[in-house]
Amino acid sequence: MTKFPSTLTMTLRAVALLGGAMGPALAADISGAGATFPYPIYAKWAEAYKAQTGIGLNYQSIGSGGGIKQIEAGTVTFGASDKPLEAADLKQNGLVQWPMVIGGVVPVVNIPGVKPGELLLDGPTIAAIYMGDISRWNDAAIQKLNPKLSLPKLDIAPVYRSDGSGTNFLFTNYLSKVSPTFSQKIGANTSVQWPVGIGAKGNEGVANQTTQTGGAIGYVEYAYVKQTGMTYAKLLNHDGHYVAPEAKSFQAAAASADWAKAEGYYLILTDQPGADSWPITGASFILMHAQSNDQSTVPALKFFDWAYRSGQKMAEELDYVPLPDKVSKLVQKTWQDSLTVDGKPAWPAR
Repeated sequence: MTKFPSTLTMTLRAVALLGGAMGPALAADISGAGATFPYPIYAKWAEAYKAQTGIGLNYQSIGSGGGIKQIEAGTVTFGASDKPLEAADLKQNGLVQWPMVIGGVVPVVNIPGVKPGELLLDGPTIAAIYMGDISRWNDAAIQKLNPKLSLPKLDIAPVYRSDGSGTNFLFTNYLSKVSPTFSQKIGANTSVQWPVGIGAKGNEGVANQTTQTGGAIGYVEYAYVKQTGMTYAKLLNHDGHYVAPEAKSFQAAAASADWAKAEGYYLILTDQPGADSWPITGASFILMHAQSNDQSTVPALKFFDWAYRSGQKMAEELDYVPLPDKVSKLVQKTWQDSLTVDGKPAWPAR
């Protein structure tokens, strides 16, 4: 099984691949930092965009928490987060936010003899595992969900994100919705205190740790599952159906999203109704300063506009869900109304 590079290695590789450099980005290049959740599609988009335009993207895959800190500090042109900021936080920090792409967080396991999609789990059972209340794979609660599967008497090794991350937020938000005990004891946030398990940094780190640890369970964005054939579990969704992680189940979960009515585009898509909905679906968001003197702002907006118009097929190939055209047009109206560079409108691009 392919091993994921560490976050640092991936970041360095991204810089080399996308035309960045260690240190300040070139004037024509774009700098960003944040979520590891959308990293695979951002890297793919950026490679294609550089081939077409010569403009590179230096994107640091450091987690949503790090991305929020860097955009607040003004050290990058944009931040990326899978946890949307509420309107009050955006206003306090002078930021504008919009959704860029939709994907899913997926439980992955390392159990001898269990193939991708064979294991069935539900939210309360996963919550009990991460609280330490279920500690072996042949526990009666897991076996009840899998009457046809022979599960070993093997200790469970929960793997969790040790860095502040939007993937953490989506995962814990979902578990808090389906397990009152989890909500009370652990709660939903980008960083929480896990009572048991092994910490790893980034989606890459969790993927690596899970593949290297017998009996492990982890949670990663689906592109990481797809790229290496990790063993994923099917999940029981809000409507009582077991579903597999794939583009159509992420799309089903996002179908009822009304972005026009969401202040600051604040929408969380976990535990959505629908027979085909994937329970841990989420959008990944871009954050930029409303008023800026960063000359890379306009090139960044041109890149995002290109991604909306020309990057959909690439997103679908990695089982991300592109935003509908009406949403991208809504986002462009937000750029026009809310973003300035040196006091002048940043969009339409000058």
